[in-house]
Amino acid sequence: MVCVRVGVSVADRFRELERPQAGRLKDVVLMATVTGFEGLRHPRRSDLKQFAELFEPLFGASSDEARRQAAAALSQCQHVPQSVALVIGNAPISVAAIFLTRSTSISDATLSQIIRAQGPAHATAIARRENLSVHVVDALVERRQTASAPAKTVDIPAAAEKRPPETIAPDAAKLVREEKLRGDIRALARVTKQDLPADPVIEPLSPLHEALLVRFARSGEANLFAASLAAALSTSPELGERILLDISGQHLAIALTALGMRHADTLFVLGALYPDLAERFGGATRGDALIASLTPETSRASLQSWLRAVQDEMAAKREHQPYLAPERGADPRRSPIAKEKTARDGAVTQPNRTFGRGR
Repeated sequence: MVCVRVGVSVADRFRELERPQAGRLKDVVLMATVTGFEGLRHPRRSDLKQFAELFEPLFGASSDEARRQAAAALSQCQHVPQSVALVIGNAPISVAAIFLTRSTSISDATLSQIIRAQGPAHATAIARRENLSVHVVDALVERRQTASAPAKTVDIPAAAEKRPPETIAPDAAKLVREEKLRGDIRALARVTKQDLPADPVIEPLSPLHEALLVRFARSGEANLFAASLAAALSTSPELGERILLDISGQHLAIALTALGMRHADTLFVLGALYPDLAERFGGATRGDALIASLTPETSRASLQSWLRAVQDEMAAKREHQPYLAPERGADPRRSPIAKEKTARDGAVTQPNRTFGRGR
């Protein structure tokens, strides 16, 4: 009896081994589909449509390892449909990283859509691509600014104040009145104080901005480098250009040190943008000597003074009212005759003329 039971259990195990595994079968079909599509040198429109229809369900049902291999294989293909590129780009970063970094068949619109839909890991992978277009850079900067925006907080007393009076408990109503009174007192105190601009805050350099700065320094794109530096500082593009126009490289070294960029990346950026800093001087380069002469505290103080100067310039531009503004007051130096000849729309009225013998 025991032998019969053992024989039955062993037979069942062999039958389970003979059955094809559903997940493994889908992995094989996915790789076969990708391999067949790679073999098409000039695929027709119908081939692209058929591949897109087959790929999405197979990709979603396969294992992570198979999806990673499919993404790596398609990253070298020159004619991947954009719907397929969007499916791979929206996959987890462990699967989509190699495709987002190396594939040359993704359009700028697809990359921008992935940047806005996914997290910072996908944006960092896209930032490491070569030959980034201006639209993709704008999407990366916008993604960074959106992520760094302060979260909105809910004012509990104000929310409770909007509720009907009958739904508020007596203790809660008392707390609401006290909080409202405190708010009124604070408002009165703020009115008496002079409104002074807050000191600029220097946030540490994010991995996305660091990757963009290194990328643009490597390719020698000075305009995009200055724009990315200004976005990292949350300031106007003019300051980024001024920092970059310092031919000694000291201003850029101060800015990168204040932002907390790694020493190796700072040295590479300085040497790429200012070749004289890459020259050997004794046992190190001139860039090493420049970075060694700076400290994070003094660099942050200098950068804050630059940012404060930009804020003052922008405030002066807002307060300035040009003399030739259309809403300026009447000029007492203007003669009354000129006032009579000038119409409200600024046109000069011509005197009435009569022809012939009209009386």
